[in-house]
This record gives sequence, structure tokens and C-alpha cells, in this order.
Amino acid sequence: MKSNKEVIKIAKESLVNQSLAIENIASLLDENFYNTVHVILASEGRVVVTGIGKSALIGMKIVATLNSTGTPAMFMHAADAIHGDLGMIQPNDVILCISKSGNTPEIKALIPLLKNMQNVLIGITGDVSSYLGTYSDHVLNTYVEKEACPNNLAPTTSTTAQLVMGDALAICLLDSRGFDSNDFAKYHPGGSLGKKLYLKVEHLIAHNKIPKVALDTKAKEVIIEISDKMLGTTAVMNNNKVVGIITDGDIRRMLTKFNDINLISAQDIMSKNPKTIEKNALVTKAFELMEKHSISQLIVTDNGEYVGVIHIHDLIKEGIF
Repeated sequence: MKSNKEVIKIAKESLVNQSLAIENIASLLDENFYNTVHVILASEGRVVVTGIGKSALIGMKIVATLNSTGTPAMFMHAADAIHGDLGMIQPNDVILCISKSGNTPEIKALIPLLKNMQNVLIGITGDVSSYLGTYSDHVLNTYVEKEACPNNLAPTTSTTAQLVMGDALAICLLDSRGFDSNDFAKYHPGGSLGKKLYLKVEHLIAHNKIPKVALDTKAKEVIIEISDKMLGTTAVMNNNKVVGIITDGDIRRMLTKFNDINLISAQDIMSKNPKTIEKNALVTKAFELMEKHSISQLIVTDNGEYVGVIHIHDLIKEGIF
């Protein structure tokens, strides 16, 4: 087993190798890339991504990225294509074929069949003079000088180059389509990411109790209300309008400041002009306000009418932050 320093050295060399390769393929971008984006945007079909070996695995990831960013895509394994899967290709589809060498037997067997179908063929290859590069309508050059593998054999840097080229393509398509966070939310409703994009304050407070006291409510009753509603706070009301807020912190400060709490009412300890948020606001906005003002709760309103409280714990419980 190599020493700690030797292992770290090898890892750093691998990362530097791949970062330099990415920098290099950025310099290889040309009209072919623009034409590829234009062709896909103009197409009424899907992007059918194909490849074999490690390139196939990269192709599947590119398909996932395209689908999640507004460009319909599907994967077709190059080996399966010549055994019946060509039937999945429709006349308006754009074919994206990935191969480091561009000369593997399966790719060479597939290309004439694709050309006969007259679909636009985009090649992603490290050799633009290869069979794939020669017969593609547009070629995205992913040439790398060497693999990160010390034997220059295992696909490492070359697959990284393919992956980032696919990402660059997806991002340009996303930008061209005007694909925004609302669109993104439609395709990512699950998990914490989706919740950040679509979950609203009203969804989190639906089962919360609604703490409230009047201006003249005695301190003891204020404490009972806060404890009973289990949100660490209560709104202070006057003529059905929120005029203040009392938190656990306010109660602690009151106990250190006053000797006889029986003489204290809500208006004596409340904080005026509490921070509020509309119930239809995204939970991300609620978190931003809490973070900005270093608070744990927000008064929730519906067109100015008090409807409840959202607590930082509501956000944590949902796994959002």
C-alpha cells in the first residue's frame, strides 16, 4: 500500500489532468456546437443518445440531464440498436452518438443505418477524423491528450470530457428555451430540491395551531398560550390585527426584568411590527427572512389577515434546510 502522501499525489494528478482536459475542450468549441443547439431547438422530436461501453453510461447521464432541463431525450444502446431498438427512432428525432475513438465496430455498424433513416446525426468524439466524425452532420470535439489512468487505458478523462460536453449542451438548450426555476420544479417535485422549488408556506402551517393573545392578556396566560400552541411564540392582536409578537426569548427576558409577572400584560413585553410573510410565498423566502433577521418564527398572513406562524423547525422537519 502506498503512503498517504503518495495516494494524495496520485489523486491530485488525476484531478489536474481532467481539469486541463476540460479547459482544452472549451477551446475546441466551434460552429458545430452552435449548429447542434440550433438543430435540437428546431426539432419537433427527441434527442436519441447512443453509445457503447463507458460512453453508453455517460450517454444515460446526458439523457437524464436533458430530460430534467426541458429537452425530451431517450437512450438507445448501440449494440441493441442493430438488434431491433432502431425502431424507437422517429423521423424528427436528433441522434447524439458518443464514442471516444469514433471507430468501434458497433458504432461503425450503426452509423450507415442511422444515415439511411435521414435523421440528423451529432457525433461526440475525441477523433473528428474518425468514422463517426466523418459521417456526422455536426461533430462535438472531445479530444483528450491522455487518460487519468496511469496506463492511459481506463476511460477516465475521456468520459469526463464527454460528460461536460453533454452538460454544456443541456445548459445552452435550457438557456435558449428560457427554462426557469418554475419549469425546473415541474420536473423535480421529489426530495428536498423539489420542495424548495414548489413548497409554499401555507403547506407547512396547515397543521400548526394558531397562537394569539390580546394586548391586555396577562403574562401567565401568554406563557400558557405559547406552551399550548408549541411554536415558541404568539401573535398579539388588537381588533383582529397583529400588532406584536412574543417569543420564548421575550418571556425569559421578562422574568429577569420584572419581579411580579402578575402586573405584566402582553403589550408590556411584545415586540412591535413583527416580520410577516404571505401564506402563498415559497418556503425558501421564509427561510431567507429568518436568516436575514436572525429569527426563528414568522407571522403568516393571507392578504394581511393573520392565519398562523411558521417556525424554522417546520423547514428542518421537511428536510428543506
